[in-house]
Amino acid sequence: MDDRLQQYDDKMQKSFDNLLGEFGSIRAGRANPHVLDKLRVDYYGTPTALQQVANISVPEPRMLLIQPWEPNMVREIEKAIQTSDLGINPTNDGKVIRLTFPELTEERRKDLAKDVKKKGENAKVAVRNIRRDANDSLKKMSKSNDVSEDEVKQLEDEVQKLTDKYIAKVDKAVEEKTKEILTV
Repeated sequence: MDDRLQQYDDKMQKSFDNLLGEFGSIRAGRANPHVLDKLRVDYYGTPTALQQVANISVPEPRMLLIQPWEPNMVREIEKAIQTSDLGINPTNDGKVIRLTFPELTEERRKDLAKDVKKKGENAKVAVRNIRRDANDSLKKMSKSNDVSEDEVKQLEDEVQKLTDKYIAKVDKAVEEKTKEILTV
C-alpha cells in the first residue's frame, strides 16, 4: 500500500474497531462485563470507570457480580447503574452488587438487531467519509502537480479497494452480531 494512503487505512481501522467496541456493549442474553464499560461512577467527585473502583465477575451465565474495593462505593455504583440505559435493577447486600440479566424477549432481540444494523450503517458512513477525504486530498495533489493524473487514478482505485475491504468487514461483523442476538 502507498504510504500516502496509510493514514486513511488507519482511520478506517479505527472506525471498525469503534464499531466492535459498541457491539461489545450490546448484551445478547448472557452477562458480559463489557456492558458496563461506558459506566462512570462518582468516585470522590470524579467520574471514574467502574472497572477502576470494583472487581466485576460472571458467577453465572446471566449474572454479573460487582465487588467494590471500598464498601462506601456500593451506593455510588448502584446509583450509576440505575441512572444508566442498561435497564437492569441492581440488588445489593451491602458488600456486593448483583446484576441479573433477564432472558431477552423476541421483541427485544429484534430491537437489538435493528440497533446493531444502525451502528453498522453509521460505521459504513464513517468509512465512506474517510474515502471522500482521501479522494479530496488526492485531487488537491493533482491540482498542485505533485503527482500525475495516472498516479492519482491509481491511488483513487486503492482508496476504493480499502473502502470496499472495510465495508465488507463491517457487514460481516453486523451479520455475526445479529445472528448472536437472534439465537435463542
